[in-house]
Formats: sequence, structure tokens, C-alpha cells
Amino acid sequence: MRLNRFLAAAGLGSRRSCEELILRGSVSVNGSYVRDLATRISDGDDVRVHGRSVHTIAARTILLNKPAGYTTTRGDRHAERTIFDLLPSDCGHLFHVGRLDRESEGLLLLTNDGAMAQELMHPSKGIEKEYEVVVDRPFGSKDAAALLKGTWIEGSVARVQSVRTLGPTKIAVILHQGLKRQIRVMLGQLGFKVQRLVRVRIGPLTLRGVKPGSYRELRPEDLEALRKAAAAPKTKKPATPRKPKVLKFTNFTVVPASAKRSEEASPAPKKPRKTSRTEERVKHSQKLTN
Repeated sequence: MRLNRFLAAAGLGSRRSCEELILRGSVSVNGSYVRDLATRISDGDDVRVHGRSVHTIAARTILLNKPAGYTTTRGDRHAERTIFDLLPSDCGHLFHVGRLDRESEGLLLLTNDGAMAQELMHPSKGIEKEYEVVVDRPFGSKDAAALLKGTWIEGSVARVQSVRTLGPTKIAVILHQGLKRQIRVMLGQLGFKVQRLVRVRIGPLTLRGVKPGSYRELRPEDLEALRKAAAAPKTKKPATPRKPKVLKFTNFTVVPASAKRSEEASPAPKKPRKTSRTEERVKHSQKLTN
């Protein structure tokens, strides 16, 4: 298998983060440091990262019900509490697939299978993610239409796949995307403040039977259901909302509408006709006769 996939299977992170290790020259194979991402590993090869031997370990994926107040990170000295404070020490080699904001709650996947995370959870796969959101004031049909139409967030098109009302101030939102703080930003653009946000589903996986702060191991049938969801045909995307145009003005003269109307109403004065030579001679002879 490729070196980056081998490192991901050894629990060193996603394939992209493992590629960064290779490019930095932190990985050696059989005593030689490599930077070629196309390097392939065979059984018996001695692979080391920062001089420490690494080996593939059994793939493991867990579903965590994250409470509010925990940061989705492996290690951050500025974070008071992280999701790994909720997990036993044997989960320290897992990495999170996607993330939830510190104040957001709900379903979060952690795994050591970088290939699975890349193949199943990449935004291009369009696996549905469902959220239940409580806002600070009543949510109406016009607000739902605005979310479905989409908007621009930091140069990217942001839209929801569907939205339905669960109560006067509670809605269910389904996304195929995963832009940073997408739901909070989109609702903020409509003048709403999110009071609670819970992710209740990713594809076929739900929080059923998993209390806040608890987790469960994903079974082979769970992973197979995720693969089927990733392979399912996707619905056609709605039209992309147009970016607001920036108008640039040059120097120009404004003509009042009343002046235009008066000009159109009164015809332009006729130019005097030029007198011919014969007419000039006749006028001259008349003067002499008089």
C-alpha cells in the first residue's frame, strides 16, 4: 500500500496529515528518509516516524455524543476541556472526522482509519448531516426559503439541503456541506442567534442509545451502511446564487428628465437657408433701381 495510507492505518492521522509528515522528511523506510508521496510499503519494511517504529493497528471507529463546552481537538493548551477528556486512554490515537464547535453538541466520529475517513466523509461524497437548532425568535417560511436559496461565506457557496420546522423557534437542518460554522453564520446573516445546535445524524448513524458524554464502537454493519450512503446517487444541486455586483462609476453628466422631455417636445430651430448668387444679384439690382 502507499506510504501515506500505511501511516494513516498506523493511527498517525488522516492521509493528508500523513502526506505532510512525508513531505517534511519525517518518515524513513528501511533506513532512508523519503519525500516521495508515491512510495509503496511491503510486508517487512521498517517504517519510522521521527525515528520511532510504526506499525499498522486494527481499524477502529467510534461514535461520540459530544456535550457543549468541549473543544474538538487532540491537544490545545488554550482549551479547558477537549473531547479526549471524555474518552479512555486507549482512544488517544484516534482523530476526529470533521468537527463541532465548542458550544455545539451531538454526533462526532473518531477513527484511526484515515482511508475510511477520506473515502466516506469527504464533502464530495455528500453524506447527509442533520442538525436540530434552537434560535432566539420565531422562524418562518421566508427564512426557510432564504436558507434553501443559499448565500456566500468567505468566497464559498453555502446552502442547506433541506429545512423543516419542529417548533416556533426550533428547526431541523440537513447539510451536504461542512463549511466552518456554516449554520451559525447563515442564520446570523438572517438576523437569528443560535441558542443550541445539536448534530443528531450523519448518514444512517444517529445518537440513539448514546447519552451525552458517552460513545459506542461502530460495528461492521455501521461502516457498510456509511459506504452505501456515500455511493448513493446525489440530488441535483440548486442554482448557485449570484455574487453581488460591485458597480464602478466614471465621470458623467446628469441631465434632468424634465430637460429631456422639453427638448423632445420642442423641435430644434431650423438653420437659415444659404442665399444663392442669383438671388444676391437680384437684390443688388433692386437696390440700384431704388
